[in-house]
Amino acid sequence: MKTHEQSHDHSHVQGRPEGHAEGRAETSGAQDQSSAQGHAEGRLQPYEQDREQRRADGYARTREQAYERRDAQRREPDRAGATDAGRDEAVAVTTEGLPGWLEPVARAARTIEPLQLSRFLPPESGAGRQSAVLILFGEGERGPELLLMERSGSLRSHAGQPSFPGGALDPEDGDQATTGPLRAALREAEEETGLDPRGVQLFGVLPRLYIPVSSFVVTPVLGWWRAPSPVGVVDPAETARVFTVPVADLTDPANRVTTRHPSGHRGPAFLVESALVWGFTAGVIDRILHFAGWERPWDRTRQVPLDWRA
Repeated sequence: MKTHEQSHDHSHVQGRPEGHAEGRAETSGAQDQSSAQGHAEGRLQPYEQDREQRRADGYARTREQAYERRDAQRREPDRAGATDAGRDEAVAVTTEGLPGWLEPVARAARTIEPLQLSRFLPPESGAGRQSAVLILFGEGERGPELLLMERSGSLRSHAGQPSFPGGALDPEDGDQATTGPLRAALREAEEETGLDPRGVQLFGVLPRLYIPVSSFVVTPVLGWWRAPSPVGVVDPAETARVFTVPVADLTDPANRVTTRHPSGHRGPAFLVESALVWGFTAGVIDRILHFAGWERPWDRTRQVPLDWRA
């Protein structure tokens, strides 16, 4: 996702438990130690090479599956002679068949006011680059969960930052005032995570928000992962990993902190899945938890400092 309120240097702000275990093995002599090290390296090298190859193969399969689905969907309207109205129907928003635990989120989406989400709203002039994110809820082994991704640490901006799948609208997405953001959210999620959009039911749209630092106008689109599909990194140059976070972990007060930037900005954040979720993404999650009635009291004085590169 390229539309975040803030970014951070992954090497300086992680919110991750630091530390590692170290072990030592003493030998009777330097020669024995060198020999043992050589044998260990000899055993590990083929394993490491094989693991890297398996990882590359996995990326390739995920990428090929996503691109094949996208190309097939782009050809479908031409074969069927579908109209714009027909394509609009394919991205309809409906709450029919939602699990009961998602009803509070759907209700909040219908009633929440823009300023209840953020004080940063789109300019009245209409300026700003239109974009959308997919806020996808599913059910995992530990109950309700949320799909997130982590941007590659090699990117020039927002490196290593967890986010919702999403990005800027393309001309092919259609009218930015109607179904364009819906298509963009699904398309970007497929391109970034390999998600099969056919298994996603869109059930709500939150008010558009504005990110002043990047001039993005973001439409948060709510989805129910009705038919889960495999997800993973499609392009390692853009995405470091794709993961889900149990809602129970997001509501756990032990996982909640406030980030503090040297500029004075403070905002809610989450320490989950070995990552610090903060900025735009954390702000939206925080408001959803609050208005869905899932929020639990947490210590807002517990702070995680950011640096100027964040």
